[in-house]
Amino acid sequence: MSLLNLPGLGQMVEVISKERNLPKLAVQSALREALLKGYERFRKTYRSDGINFEEEHFSNFDVELDLDSEGFRVLATKTIVHEVKDADHEIGLLEVREVAPEAQAGGTVVVDVTPEQGDFGRMAAIQTKQVLSQKLRDQQRKIIQEEFQDIEGTVLQGRVLRFETTSVIVAVSSGFGQPEVEAELPKREQLTVERPYRPNTTIKVYLKKVFEGSRRGPQLLVSRADAGLVVYLFANEVPEIEEEIVRIVAVAREANPPSPAVGPRTKIAVDTLERDVDPVGACIGARGARIQAVVSELRGEKIDVIRWSPDPSTYIANSLSPAKIHEVRLINADERIAHVIVPEDQLSLAIGKEGQNVRLAARLTGWKIDIKNLAKYDYEEEARRASEGVVRVSESRKLDRGVDRGDRDRRNYANDDEYDA
Repeated sequence: MSLLNLPGLGQMVEVISKERNLPKLAVQSALREALLKGYERFRKTYRSDGINFEEEHFSNFDVELDLDSEGFRVLATKTIVHEVKDADHEIGLLEVREVAPEAQAGGTVVVDVTPEQGDFGRMAAIQTKQVLSQKLRDQQRKIIQEEFQDIEGTVLQGRVLRFETTSVIVAVSSGFGQPEVEAELPKREQLTVERPYRPNTTIKVYLKKVFEGSRRGPQLLVSRADAGLVVYLFANEVPEIEEEIVRIVAVAREANPPSPAVGPRTKIAVDTLERDVDPVGACIGARGARIQAVVSELRGEKIDVIRWSPDPSTYIANSLSPAKIHEVRLINADERIAHVIVPEDQLSLAIGKEGQNVRLAARLTGWKIDIKNLAKYDYEEEARRASEGVVRVSESRKLDRGVDRGDRDRRNYANDDEYDA
């Protein structure tokens, strides 16, 4: 069988494998596909013979690499027929019987169609090089996807490499002994308090998404702002969570508040089925050691740990911690609208700076929370409205319109999507 020489073929496979962190078999597969594309270009350019090449014309062709002899062959699987009409896909029975007397029409045979060394052509070689580069990227992408898809939604140790526009490129690994791959930490997933990130700094990142299909740049999207990072850090610091004695029910996080005057803050709801275990105390730890470790990793982010309750009124009251709540009235269960009545001296604490406390409480509980001043609350009027169904959805979504300028004591926030453990 003829052979097209490729000097240094074995060494080339070895070098590409190391440089791209690809198995040798993956490199060989990419090289075979690239050489086949190069052969297609050769045929279409120099040996078309008037053929109108369709998209699947070369589907029966393949390339065989010979690393020992440093070369390759082009092979075609052809059907044995009595009369040849398509030489690329068919071969005459009489011709085959010259080497295989037992051959029958309808069978198949593999034929060496390797071109001469000088005929392959510069254009075919250029095509091969271009396709090889693309196929290697495809192989890398496929391997990264397979390696990281099973650990999507977990936390990885990252190392800052460089900056691309507003994104930070981070090196991460899926496990011990595995080579590092690049991940993108976009601006929206960064912590404002950490900027600017310094090269070679190590940080914990939440693997938010593994991209599928063709995509330029890193195939992994990581985050420092996702609520999943908080869940991981608490599970890492609190043995009771790891042992499933304490469970995290929900997390609401505002890592990058809309206003620079407001600091980052998280509310986390925890619960337990063990009568002798305090889930909030377990998360805080002796002298606050456990929660302080989480706060330190999140660069001083404020964290409220509250007790989850199956009773919505109790849960809502707990979620507005540290404010002291006088009463919670569930106005509309279907629309999940609640009035929270607080003493006047607790109004600002319940609402929080620029509404952050009540906004996070609404996300955590899933209820639209309307803070009311106890001194101004008209029980009879509100009861009448509730009985007549006059509580409007629009009234319960004042977060979209901002603060009601006519009554700064009353603010309402719509439920927002957030992490649910």
